Amino acid sequence: MTTAPRNLREYEDAARATLPAAVYDYFAGGAEDETTLEMNTAAFRRFVLRPRVLVDVSRIDPSVELFGQRLAFPVLLAPAAFQRLAHADGELATARAAHAADTVLVSSTLSTVRLEDVAAAAPGHLWFQLYAFKDRGLTRELVARAQTTGCRALCLTVTVPVQGNRERDTRNAFRLPPGIEMANFAGAPQARFPDVTGSGLNAFIGREFDPAMTWEFVPWLRSITTLPIVLKGVMRPEDASLAVQHGADAIIVSNHGGRQLDGAEPTALALPRVSAAVAGRIPVLMDGGIRRGTDVVKALCLGATAVLIARPYLWGLAVAGQRGVEDVLGMLRAEVERTLALLGRPALGALERADVAAV
Repeated sequence: MTTAPRNLREYEDAARATLPAAVYDYFAGGAEDETTLEMNTAAFRRFVLRPRVLVDVSRIDPSVELFGQRLAFPVLLAPAAFQRLAHADGELATARAAHAADTVLVSSTLSTVRLEDVAAAAPGHLWFQLYAFKDRGLTRELVARAQTTGCRALCLTVTVPVQGNRERDTRNAFRLPPGIEMANFAGAPQARFPDVTGSGLNAFIGREFDPAMTWEFVPWLRSITTLPIVLKGVMRPEDASLAVQHGADAIIVSNHGGRQLDGAEPTALALPRVSAAVAGRIPVLMDGGIRRGTDVVKALCLGATAVLIARPYLWGLAVAGQRGVEDVLGMLRAEVERTLALLGRPALGALERADVAAV
């Protein structure tokens, strides 16, 4: 009998044995030598936790509030494209798991399930991730759909003016198989990749995404929606300050999971400086390298309001669909609660910067 995964890393091992090699490479891979991909996880080992003792931790409250919504614990599901490559139910399974866990899924523009169907599977627990297309009319239409379907925030990804050099995808000539398309564009040319040699995704991004996007895009986006705007991909204090000045409602410290600029700073190291620049004016979230509840708590001590994960829940999805995603979230929540108890901090609001130290 095969032993069930006991932690997030074992879920990856199980998913690797389940998925076709090219699909595993797409989800697991990073840019070029994958240095940033590796550093994202390794950076958490550069911080140690400093527990307090003789504190009443008989009750632990890991909940967090974002945009007026109380979530059960401070882990959201980051946008990840093409989830039907991992499991036939794709984004529907992930959305249902997010709803069951009382957290949020950030649904990707490049979802393989229509936004309207994802929203129906996770009512009240959905944000929409947006790319800036060269066709502003297409972008405007996506924003309107997000608002109409009840998404609670827009998450604008700002790390992809051009595609990173993902050599695994080029080697595998990555493309979507028959029967799977970018469902938010059903019936339009954007539903499929261009017919090219190499990575079809790379060609799609070159054809569709707007490399001329600047800070003016944020107030334009504000002019067409009342939803909170979250900027995903802020890595420097200067840009964090500009995000606040241009009306962002939150930012996510993110290097796109090491999939864009190889050699970019790991997010755990960038986070404290970005948080200091924001100085509490808007929430600061982060993603990249979260594999344990201790990583989550370290990130919160370093200035994050909450964190996001992507690869870990994709491994759960690949192994067992909705149940696998729920299991990954349950493991992570249990680890967060245990870490808070052992740290002597019964609630997130009790955490302090002094609870971590660099080594």
